[in-house]
Amino acid sequence: MTAPHEHPSDDLQALRAKLDRIDELLLDRLCERLECCRSIAVVKRRVGVPMMQPHRIGVVQQRAARYAAEHGIDGEFLRRLYDLIIDETCRLETLVMGAPPAHANASDR
Repeated sequence: MTAPHEHPSDDLQALRAKLDRIDELLLDRLCERLECCRSIAVVKRRVGVPMMQPHRIGVVQQRAARYAAEHGIDGEFLRRLYDLIIDETCRLETLVMGAPPAHANASDR
């Protein structure tokens, strides 16, 4: 029940502000994850590891499925979300691994 001095829209505004803060944290973590994947691609390139690692993708997907089950989140939703995240990760890794070495100069190319 709403107190006499409160308006239902105050609750909505407060919840939307909270959601905006959560979204910003979520996007910051996503950005951090993608940056980590860029770093992984640099290492893979340096040591000659192929970009695609199907076993690793399976590990990530299984972890997401367990998380979904443990936290009451729809597993299909997290699977689709991780498909998108993995697709973007593969795109970034392909770009990084296909780029010339950072130490190369124009005459080395």
